[in-house]
Amino acid sequence: MKSSKKIDDLKIIFYYSGKIIIGEALLYIIPLATALIQKEYASAVDFLISFGVAMSTGAFLCGICATKKKPGWMHGMVTTGIVWILSMPIFALPYWLSGHYVSYIDCMFDIMSGLTTTGITLIQDLDHVSDSLNMWRLLLTFVGGQGIVVLALAIFSESSGGGYSFYVGEGKDERLFPSVVHTAKAIWQISLLYLAVGTAALWISSIIEGLQPGRAFLHALWIYMGAWSTGGFAPMSQNVLYYHSTLIEAVSFIFFIIGSLNFALHDAVLKGDRKELGKNIETISFSITLSLLTFVMSWGLQKLNVYPNLLALARKGFYQLASAHTTTGFMTVYPRQLANEWGSVALLAMIMAMLIGGSACSTAGGFKGLRIGILFKAIIQDTRRLLHPNSAVVTQKYKYHGTKTLSEQQVHSAALVVLMYVAIFAVATVAGCVAGFPLIQSAFEAASVTGNVGLSIGVSSAGMPLYLKLIYIFNMWAGRLEFMAILASIGFFASLVKKKPRRSHYEMQA
Repeated sequence: MKSSKKIDDLKIIFYYSGKIIIGEALLYIIPLATALIQKEYASAVDFLISFGVAMSTGAFLCGICATKKKPGWMHGMVTTGIVWILSMPIFALPYWLSGHYVSYIDCMFDIMSGLTTTGITLIQDLDHVSDSLNMWRLLLTFVGGQGIVVLALAIFSESSGGGYSFYVGEGKDERLFPSVVHTAKAIWQISLLYLAVGTAALWISSIIEGLQPGRAFLHALWIYMGAWSTGGFAPMSQNVLYYHSTLIEAVSFIFFIIGSLNFALHDAVLKGDRKELGKNIETISFSITLSLLTFVMSWGLQKLNVYPNLLALARKGFYQLASAHTTTGFMTVYPRQLANEWGSVALLAMIMAMLIGGSACSTAGGFKGLRIGILFKAIIQDTRRLLHPNSAVVTQKYKYHGTKTLSEQQVHSAALVVLMYVAIFAVATVAGCVAGFPLIQSAFEAASVTGNVGLSIGVSSAGMPLYLKLIYIFNMWAGRLEFMAILASIGFFASLVKKKPRRSHYEMQA
C-alpha cells in the first residue's frame, strides 16, 4: 500500500514536470524565429532539433506518468525542485550544438546560471556567437527572473491544481490576486509592460551611442532582459563595459534597480499607491544597506586611490556595488581589475551586497531585504523587551503592503534561511580555496553564485575543477529556490530509498 502511494506521488511529480518542460519548450519559437530572420540557418536547425527533444521529453513524462490526481503541497514543492535540474540537460542542447562550449557540463552550468538569473558564463568566444543563440541565452534569463513555474502557471489553466505550492517553491509568496494563476499572469503583464518601456529606452540610447538601428534594437532588448531579470548575462564578453557609454549605464541602472523590487510593490505603484515605496520595509532596508556599503566601498577605493574623480567612482565603483546589491551582475570593469586593484575593504563590501541581495518575490537573489529588515526589527523588539518588565507585552510593527506585527515564526524563518545561505556560501568559499584561489577571491565568487549575482573576479572558467562547477551549480539552484523546494525534494527522494525496519521474530509470530 505504501509502495503504491509512492508510485502515485512519483507519477504526479513527473507528470507536472513534463507539463512545465513543454511550457519551456515553447520558448524555442523565439530564437528559432530570430535565426530565420537573421538567416542563421545552421542555428535554426540546432533549435529545431532542441525543440523536438524538449517537447518529446515533456510529452513522454506526461504520457508515461499520466494522472488525474491533483498535486498536494509536497508534490508542488518537489516538482519545482527537480524541474530546474531536469531543465539543465534538456535545454543545454542548443549550447552544445553551437560549438561554443568545452563540455556539456559547461552548457548545463550556463543553463542553471541563466535560469537562476546568476549570469556567470562559461561560454567560449561570446563576441562571435549567433544572434539566435544570444536570444536564447537572454530569453532564459528573462524567463528565469519571473520563474519557469510562474511561466507554466501563466500558460496552463487553473485545472493544473496545487498552483500555490509550485509558486512558493520558486521562492515567491506574494499573491497579487486570490488566484495564483491570475498572480502569475499579472507578474508577466508587469514584466512585459516594462519590457516595452525598457527596450525602447535602451534602443534610443544605443542609437545615440552610434549602433546601427537593427543592431541597437537587439542589444537594447538583450540588455533590458539582463537588467530587469537582474541576470547579468550580456551579448558581449566585456558586458556593459563594451559600450563605454554613461547613458547606457544610467538607463540599465534604472531598470535593474526597478527589477530588484517586489512584484507586489510594482503592482501597488502601478495602481497608484506610490506611498508604499517610501514606507515599505524592503525599500527602507535596501536604501540603508546600499548607503552603508557605498560608504565602506568608497572608503576602501579612496584609500588605494583607485579612481581619480567622483564620476569614475560612480561609474566603476557605485555601479558595480548597486549591480551586486540588486544581484544583477552587470560589470563596467574587467574581472581581474576587481582582483588586482580594488583591495579587501571594497571587495568585502561587494560580498556583503551580493549576499544581502534585493527584494522578496522579485527577480533578485540573496538573503532579501525583507529578511534583513525582519531580523533588524527582531533586534529592536528584543532590546525593548529587556527594558520592560517581564509581564509587559512588547510587539513590533513594520510596513509591508499594510501594517504587520512581527511574529516569532517570521523571525525564525528569516534566520533559518539566512543561516542556510551562509552555510552554502561557506562551503563554496572553502571549495574555491581548495581549488587554489585566494580566500577573498573564493569568497567573492561564492557570494556571486550563492546570491545569484553573476559578477566574477576571474575564478569561474571552463578550466576550473569539475567539483567546483558542481558546487556552484548547486548553490545557484539552492539560492534561487530559497531551500524549501530543495529540502522537500531531498526529503522525498530519501524516503523512497529508506529501508523498511525489519520485523522481529516475536512481531512476525504475533
